[in-house]
Amino acid sequence: MTGVAELVITLDDLSDPQVVALLEGHVAQMREVSPPESVHALDVEALRAPGITFWAARDGDEVVGCVALKRLDDEHVELKSMRTLPSRLRQGIAGQLLRHAVNQAREAGYQRISLETGSEDFFEPARTLYARYGFLPTGPFANYTDDPNSTYLTLKL
Repeated sequence: MTGVAELVITLDDLSDPQVVALLEGHVAQMREVSPPESVHALDVEALRAPGITFWAARDGDEVVGCVALKRLDDEHVELKSMRTLPSRLRQGIAGQLLRHAVNQAREAGYQRISLETGSEDFFEPARTLYARYGFLPTGPFANYTDDPNSTYLTLKL
């Protein structure tokens, strides 16, 4: 695992060009692998909305990942925009980001964290990661609806 020990995860204002590029790549990839009606990735502007907290992960000067939490109500947040730089996959970055987000949600007093991810084979590594951290299948939440291309997971904190 190259460089992961030096990973620093901090609040981010989405102004760093590396962060913007990471998110643009995320949205573009989601549009490639899922039908348009099943793409729920947020772009940079949407991530700047009130109620969303965004963190970037850096290894030295390189942005290697990101994660966000979207407040749904006083007890429930949604995990959004979890992304690892494609050249840094399988190095433990996603696990660090997920642990960070879960800890932040816990510290903020939320009772549950939920997420939507794809049901296609492309998303199997993500679903495996979430299951490893205790996320369990759930039905649609917030404004989501039944969608065969979506998998909904939740974790009680």
